[in-house]
Amino acid sequence: MIHSLFLVNSSGDIFLEKHWKSVVSRSVCDYFFEAQERASEPENVPPVIPTPHHYLISVYRHKIFFVAVIQSEVPPLFVIEFLHRVVDTFQDYFGVCSEVAIKDNVVVVYELLEEMLDNGFPLATESNILKELIKPPTILRTMVNTITGSTNVGDQLPTGQLSVVPWRRTGVKYTNNEAYFDVVEEIDAIIDKSGSTVTAEIQGVIDACVKLTGMPDLTLSFMNPRLLDDVSFHPCVRFKRWEAERILSFIPPDGNFRLLSYHVSSQNLVAIPVYVKHNISFRDGSSMGRFEITIGPKQTMGKAVEGVLVTSQMPRGVLNMNLTASQGTFTFDPVTKLLSWDVGKINPQKLPSLKGTMSLQSGASKPDENPTINIQFKIQQLAISGLKVNRLDMYGEKYKPFKGIKYMTKAGKFQVRT
Repeated sequence: MIHSLFLVNSSGDIFLEKHWKSVVSRSVCDYFFEAQERASEPENVPPVIPTPHHYLISVYRHKIFFVAVIQSEVPPLFVIEFLHRVVDTFQDYFGVCSEVAIKDNVVVVYELLEEMLDNGFPLATESNILKELIKPPTILRTMVNTITGSTNVGDQLPTGQLSVVPWRRTGVKYTNNEAYFDVVEEIDAIIDKSGSTVTAEIQGVIDACVKLTGMPDLTLSFMNPRLLDDVSFHPCVRFKRWEAERILSFIPPDGNFRLLSYHVSSQNLVAIPVYVKHNISFRDGSSMGRFEITIGPKQTMGKAVEGVLVTSQMPRGVLNMNLTASQGTFTFDPVTKLLSWDVGKINPQKLPSLKGTMSLQSGASKPDENPTINIQFKIQQLAISGLKVNRLDMYGEKYKPFKGIKYMTKAGKFQVRT
């Protein structure tokens, strides 16, 4: 299936490669680099690129492209899912998945890739199994390995590898038993000039951190499970019970894992949490233009909108901007024409605004279209879809665990047209 894997950094350099079935020349990545040049942004590089003898399937995460080389036809989503699993494993092992972290732990990276893929086919991709096979790097272990020449590979086979629940190791013990769940929703929206919603959808995930002794069996129920559409589960979830009762029943993996991801696409269910009032005008034959934007909260159930960042790509004819921000700081780059306004937290009593004038190129015609405004924000303790966890119960163990649920809404691709 997967013949080779190349890791490409933001500068376009291949800084790591791994081959399973046969050695594939680096020159195959030239097709990928051509597609990268044609794409306006890294996220716009096509995930599947056909070449005369191979298919290149890639994902872009943490400013790194993970490019898999395939020789025979396989389901692309299968390979993409595996690449995401590789990134998540690196993040779990090293804390961050960055070029520096990968280079610093290159031996562990090769050991992990060797265990995760056997002759090109996925083998052990569960974090618990991998951690028993290959010990996560620590400063002390790295020093001992350097002096003695030993490796991080474990002496015994993982206990969960052959069990019915391969995602959970046996004999887990904790002094503090706790289960935390984070409901994180990302809202993608396009708002037109008049403030109406052109398109809006929510991508949501429930991330869990479970540290429980023994072999607990958990059930998680929601107040309004019918909201969830296009749901993708962790293998531990009993799907038949979800279909019948809309209840999540599962034996959880040990530690951090993604329980499920979901999608809410019904326009009437997606509440838009911020609004923007704007007045951006260019006059023909004039060397000055007007720029005014005000941002405020809407449908946030009284929760504060934090971490607000407004960016806008201005037309080429704009030479400079003379603006005054009532809150936060702004920057304008005359070379890239990018305006960035770091607002911070919105105070509903005194709405933040950015007003002033634009210096335009003399004699230049009026731009064909007004710039779009991109917004980033966070709202703590709110799931914008209205999803709420009803209760979390545990069976199979006698102790009483500590349980916690946290909600957060943040902006994905949130765009306002002017």
